[in-house]
Amino acid sequence: MNTKAPQTPAIQVLERTFSLLETLAAQPESVSLKEISERTGLHPSTAHRILNDLAIGRFVDRPQAGSYRLGMRLLELGNLVKARLDVRDAALGPMRELHKVTHQPVNLSMRQGDEIVYIERSYSERSGMQVVRAIGGRAPLHLTSVGKLFLAHDDPARVRAYATRTGLTGHTRNSITDVARLERELATVRATGNARDDEELELGVRCMACGIYDDQGKLLAGLSVSAPADRLEESWLERVKSTAAQISAALGYRG
Repeated sequence: MNTKAPQTPAIQVLERTFSLLETLAAQPESVSLKEISERTGLHPSTAHRILNDLAIGRFVDRPQAGSYRLGMRLLELGNLVKARLDVRDAALGPMRELHKVTHQPVNLSMRQGDEIVYIERSYSERSGMQVVRAIGGRAPLHLTSVGKLFLAHDDPARVRAYATRTGLTGHTRNSITDVARLERELATVRATGNARDDEELELGVRCMACGIYDDQGKLLAGLSVSAPADRLEESWLERVKSTAAQISAALGYRG
C-alpha cells in the first residue's frame, strides 16, 4: 500500500514558523523562550527572531518578557473561517431553491476589507449570463449589490474613508464614482433593506441583494441574484428577501 510522506514547506522559515505555532498550541499557558527552543530544536536566537515577527502581526502574544502564547489574530482568522463554513452550509439548500425559481445565478458573498468575496453560487447554463463570478472571486464594495449592503452598515466616516482609500474606481459608465452619489445610494439601501447593482460592475448584468445576519444581529453575508439586464424581474425581490431571512434564521437570527 502506498502512503504519502508528510509534506513540508519548501521555505525553511515557514517550516520553523509552523513548528513554533504548533508548540504554542500544545501548551495551555504561555511558554518560555528556553522551553520553546528545546521543544522545536531551534536556536534561541532564531526562535526569538521569528516569534518577534509573529508578535508584530498579533499571531503571537508576549504576556511577559521571554514568554509567548498564541495571539488573538489567530482567533479572528479562525472565526472568519468558521463563519464562512457556517453560512455556506446554511445557505446551500435555500440558494438552490431560489435558483429553481429564477433560473439565474444566485450568489453568496461576504465582506473582506474593501471587497466582497464570492463563497458559493448556484448556477446553470440556462441563465444566459455571459459573466459569472467564480467562487473565491472578488469585487469592490461600491460596485456590487452585496457590497452596498455592507457599506450601508458603516457610519458616514467609514464610508468616506473607504472612498478615499479606493478612489471609487468605476468599471462601467454606470459605476458610482463620487462619494455624494454613493451616500445617496446607501441611504436608499438603509430605507429599503435591499441593494441593487445596475450594470455597475459588468455592462449587461443587474443584481439585487438582501442581507444575511447571525445570531448577534451582525450582517454576515449577502444573498444576491444576478441576471442579464433585461431579464431581472422585480417579482424576485420578495423571494430573495424571504430566502435571506430563512438562512439568517438557520444561523440563529431572531430579528
